[in-house]
Amino acid sequence: MQAVEISAFGAPEVLRLCERPMPVAGAGEALIRVSASGINRPDVLQRSGAYPPPPGASDLPGLEVAGVIEAGDAEALAQAGLKLGDRVCALVAGGGYAQYCVAPVGQCLPVPEGLDDVAAASLPETFFTVWSNVFDRARLQAGETLLIQGGTSGIGVTAIQLAKALGATVIATAGSDEKCAACLQLGADHAINYKAQDFAAEAIRLTDGRGVNVVLDMVAGSYVAREVECLAEDGRLVIIAVQGGVKADFNAGLVLRRRLVITGSTLRPRPVAFKTAIAQRLREQVWPLLAQGKVKPVIHRVFPAAQAAEAHALMESNQHIGKIVLTWA
Repeated sequence: MQAVEISAFGAPEVLRLCERPMPVAGAGEALIRVSASGINRPDVLQRSGAYPPPPGASDLPGLEVAGVIEAGDAEALAQAGLKLGDRVCALVAGGGYAQYCVAPVGQCLPVPEGLDDVAAASLPETFFTVWSNVFDRARLQAGETLLIQGGTSGIGVTAIQLAKALGATVIATAGSDEKCAACLQLGADHAINYKAQDFAAEAIRLTDGRGVNVVLDMVAGSYVAREVECLAEDGRLVIIAVQGGVKADFNAGLVLRRRLVITGSTLRPRPVAFKTAIAQRLREQVWPLLAQGKVKPVIHRVFPAAQAAEAHALMESNQHIGKIVLTWA
């Protein structure tokens, strides 16, 4: 099969098309003939040498795919309500940049009605991540306010739509007026240009001084102190990436007085059972929203797999709004 491998750690140009043996599905697994592969920030980190795959995972980048089930554990497939020939999208721990990919059956979901494979390939990584962190860990409830850092990222466009669909008020930050407008178009109630405004002061103003209930943070670093300041009583801050650095200096007194929770997680190394449980909740609560068009994939650009380097360069430019996807002929 053809695949895209990391020939050496470095800039996007280290990605190259190669020939690899086709993987074989083991117990509890499905072999997917891949039509499209989603691109995510962890792929960029892996390419640069900063995010190695977990033990046992493929060295090929790629955390989400869409395509057709070609082979697999028949009993596991039957228990999941799947069969050979079904169109699915799947979350994987690696190996997604390839014409064939093995995925745990529990991490495979049927392609939502009305979506093509490009749209479906853009779903797993961000939807699993947002659901696990915003709704499971941070327990966002209808009527509460969510502040999303980076509203036009793949995570951001998913979080805006899911939070709105499930009854929350959404404030999103972005780095330009154009991106702020895109956040509002996606359903955010308010958008803050963090290059022109103090997001913490704005969040407090927009909530009439109460502060926000939940913050979804992909920056960390110096952002944490300001996020603590703009959290309401019993507020929750969930950190899912550290693009701004791993060190944070914040007012611990506010944490005590307002009974704040600061938490975080990484999804990739979690066990299959954990991810399977998320998949089940997505299928029950979110997949109907996708089928009804109440939540929609946001695709910025599609590249043929041979242009993976160009796709990574676009992601690193931070000019995209939504997801970047590779396709396989």
